[in-house]
Amino acid sequence: MMRQTFVDTTTELLAADPRTAVVLADISADAFAPAMRRHPERVLNVGIREQLMTSVAGGLALTGLRPFVHSYAPFLVDRAYEQIKLDLGHQDVGAVLVSIGASYDGSAEGYTHQSPGDVELLDTLDGWTVHVPGHAGEVAALLRAAAGHDDRVYVRLSEQENSQAYPDGGRLRVIRQGGPLVVAVGPMLDPVLEATRDLDVTVAYTNTPRPLDAEGLRLMAEGELVLVEPYLAGTSARQVAEALNGIPHRVLHLGVGRAEVRRYGSWQDHARAHGLDAAGLRTRIAEFLW
Repeated sequence: MMRQTFVDTTTELLAADPRTAVVLADISADAFAPAMRRHPERVLNVGIREQLMTSVAGGLALTGLRPFVHSYAPFLVDRAYEQIKLDLGHQDVGAVLVSIGASYDGSAEGYTHQSPGDVELLDTLDGWTVHVPGHAGEVAALLRAAAGHDDRVYVRLSEQENSQAYPDGGRLRVIRQGGPLVVAVGPMLDPVLEATRDLDVTVAYTNTPRPLDAEGLRLMAEGELVLVEPYLAGTSARQVAEALNGIPHRVLHLGVGRAEVRRYGSWQDHARAHGLDAAGLRTRIAEFLW
């Protein structure tokens, strides 16, 4: 659903805004074929050359276009990191990177298609906004907003979705009021809600972990905090520490573990293996808070 929403929304942007461009490296080329026929000068498929894809996007941005760059997360971020660093960041131009595959959606294809470290990699660079939508209903608004400026934006799409969309989820939004704060990023909201359904906690949601809503976090965090992210555990440790500087607190960071899961399976299997299903989350949250 998220992937199709991306294709539909970006195709509409191509028709409506002559600044919009799309750069592909074979992934989703079939889905963009109609748009490529209509806008051959602004929809480019460079083949299986992800580094080139990013460099082309940097060149397009230098001409005043707003490029959307798309592939699986490990190809888009991990493989093309140097080009992101130099051809976008060093040149101080923007693009909208839109990934699929997330941490382990591509588990059936093996570890080559998994990228639990993508957000942590981008955290080494300056000036990136990161959106992690939890529902297809949040994707179009994020893409349209990104099309309206020239900053560097990463939109991380996933197969896992929450049951409800929160299009206003950029800042921390309280979903359930209670005791200690549990923050769920993107598609982790439903598992967190299920894991804590009879626990006295406040559950807050965001689909924009970068920049982290530091003001909201300072207002809501009272002593203990659990942060649940759909990528490497501890990715947001620095941001949380900076936001809560001077406030006594104790924090538990939950996310994908560092150890590689060396079996294929489904994304649900990998979520269980990393303790990111409702049962695993409940155990660790309850042990931490009580």
